[in-house]
Amino acid sequence: MARYAYVNGRYVDHRLAKVHVEDRGYQLADGVYEVVGVRDGKLIDETPHLDRLDRSLKELRIAAPVSRKTLTFVIRELMRRNRLRDGLIYMQVTRGVARRDHAFPTIPVKPALVLTTKNTKPVGIDVGPGIAIKSQRDIRWERCDIKTVALLPNVLAKQAARESGAYEAWLVDSAGCVTEGASTNAWIVTRDGELVTRQTDNGILAGITRGTLKSIADTLQLKLVERPFSLTEAKQAREAFITSATSFVTPVVKIDGEPVGDGKPGPTARRLREEYVRFADTGEAVA
Repeated sequence: MARYAYVNGRYVDHRLAKVHVEDRGYQLADGVYEVVGVRDGKLIDETPHLDRLDRSLKELRIAAPVSRKTLTFVIRELMRRNRLRDGLIYMQVTRGVARRDHAFPTIPVKPALVLTTKNTKPVGIDVGPGIAIKSQRDIRWERCDIKTVALLPNVLAKQAARESGAYEAWLVDSAGCVTEGASTNAWIVTRDGELVTRQTDNGILAGITRGTLKSIADTLQLKLVERPFSLTEAKQAREAFITSATSFVTPVVKIDGEPVGDGKPGPTARRLREEYVRFADTGEAVA
């Protein structure tokens, strides 16, 4: 079966999909992106993802390449053409094609829009054995709240984690506090039973899965505290886990080679994953 990509108004063979050599996303990382999960043919948290895309564009003063109505049509048409039932939609918008110059183009250019899809196996409630985390110094810029394509620090952190045998990196700021993962949000459950994740500010991306999980935690009457937590506190926590559109809720059982809790996925992460999977299936949080 042919696989398609959407590139600037056209559905093209994925193998032949191209952007111009002077696209500012390619040359200057002058662009933003979004990733939306698809489960059984339905988009998970579509509206919050598209709202965040709009916010990222506004923060970088990039015009929306198409209307929201057109974008939602393109998403569904690409899903149809690629027969996507379970997987991901990737959307990227750059400032467009212009003569190379760090400043914005002085002549109006049309923003570039690219969409691709990826098939994945449906995520189930089974958390598996959990994952290992490798801590890395956070060397990113001070506007991590914008979902830009400028991800080189994240790439280096993720690679360091993988080379150490870990699945994900947790980024640590100058105060010794965990900001977030290289591609996920970070959570812990303290020994007192508090569910802790860093507050949303310029230091982290406001994860869409993170936001939904906050609502689920509230419904479950879990004590949720949004504050910084140190790497030391994370290593001493009862549980830890990550969240994202791709990982849902995945328990962390080891940080820098040290076990978290008893070194096994804990009950809080298990319950939250179960409820998030239910939300992904039905679009409704736990009653």
